Parts: sequence; C-alpha cells; structure tokens
Amino acid sequence: MRNIALVIGYDGTAYSGFQTQPGGNTIQDKLEEAIRQLTGETVKLYGSGRTDAGVHARAQVANFHTDSAIPADRWPFALNTRLPADIRVYGAWEAEPDFHARKSAKRKSYRYLIERSRHPDLFHSRTRLHHPRPLDIQAMKQALGYVQGEHDFTSFCSIHSVSQSHVRTIYEARLDHERLDLPGDDQAELITIELTGNGFLYNMVRIIVGTVIEVGQGKRAPEEIRRILLARDRAQAGPTAPAHGLILWQVQY
Repeated sequence: MRNIALVIGYDGTAYSGFQTQPGGNTIQDKLEEAIRQLTGETVKLYGSGRTDAGVHARAQVANFHTDSAIPADRWPFALNTRLPADIRVYGAWEAEPDFHARKSAKRKSYRYLIERSRHPDLFHSRTRLHHPRPLDIQAMKQALGYVQGEHDFTSFCSIHSVSQSHVRTIYEARLDHERLDLPGDDQAELITIELTGNGFLYNMVRIIVGTVIEVGQGKRAPEEIRRILLARDRAQAGPTAPAHGLILWQVQY
C-alpha cells in the first residue's frame, strides 16, 4: 500500500475547520470524498494540523494510504477537478511508509494578517482582520519577542485544550508591515505577524495575536507578556483574534 502526501491550500471561510466533525462540512471531508470519487476507496486523511473553522491554509500537508496506481504527480490534477473552487491540491509525492503529516512535522509557520485602514479592502476581507485605528508597531514587535523560546503556553491556549503538555517552542516570532495602496487612505498598512514553532496549541496563535493587538492599542505594556506566560492562566491573556486573519503558511519536515 502506498503512502501519498498532499500539499493543500484552502480558503476556510465556508468550512467548519480541517478535521472531520459530526456536523460535516470540513476540508478533510471534501478531500476524502474527492479521493473516493477518483479511486473508489474510502481513505483516512491525516493533516499536519487541525485548523479551526474559518482559518485558511497556504500549504497544509496531509497524507493517506491507497492501493491506487495513480502516479504521484497526477494526484493534484485529478483531485482538483473533483474539489470545490476554494480547496486546491498544489502538490503530491509518494512518502515513506512511516511518514505522518502531523507526527513527522518538525516546524510549522502561521501568519496572521491585519489590515490597518479606514475602510476594509473588500478584495481581502475574507483573509485579513480589519483594524481601523493606529497601532504601535514597535510595541507589538517588542511584545512578540517575549513569546520566543520554550515556554508553557497555558495562558495562550483555549481552556478546552486537551493536550497533556502546554510546553511549546517558538523558534521565531516576527512582525512585518508595509504600506497599502487603498483609495482615499494614505496611511493604510498591512501588518503580518508570523510565528514558527515545533507545534501549536488550540487557539494559541490567535490568542497571542489578540494580546499583541492590545499592546498595539496601548492597553497593555509589552513586558506584560512575560507575566502572562508565567501566570499559566488563560484569563490573564487578551481575546482570541478572529479566525479569518489566520493562515497556516508552511510545514517543514
């Protein structure tokens, strides 16, 4: 039996997340159905991460086992003709038998996009958080510096997390910003927060972003991130940023 790995992109707006749920309508459901239509097989797809409802992916990785003889380079074309327009398979390869998209992953990167403008750009409203007021970029960068390294991220994950350990390592936490060309707004900018780590907890990136936005608004000092980490108490951190600004950007093996 062959082990096929896929690189998948999707706009998660219309879906209930990546992983199959009782209510259906997930990215995994659509992919497994497309594979069934193509091969006649009922397969189990394993994703590198469980993106939440409304979260997007540029390069999600997933694998499944099949008896099909379809060459690896033909899978993207064959599946894309059977998938909705907001899900695309960009690549495929035949992986080693023991490859697992989640367990074999070494690093993952997420990006969160914030559009700082008077009015939202309607062409990007599904993938950016609109923030109409100014933000202190330098304070936000300073705050992100405190999440780098190995920490217990209990304060920055959902209380519904079922992970046995909340210790994770953030290899890089960076913020970039650039001017946007929007009509009637010469101060518009795109703020990109990127986190790269060995793994992420339920809502971890979105809670970090929500807290860092509060720093940018002047509601918290950057140094407060250190205290929040040590508290190991979700109530000490800021709000969970909306799902639609988050993109699973890259998975490395």
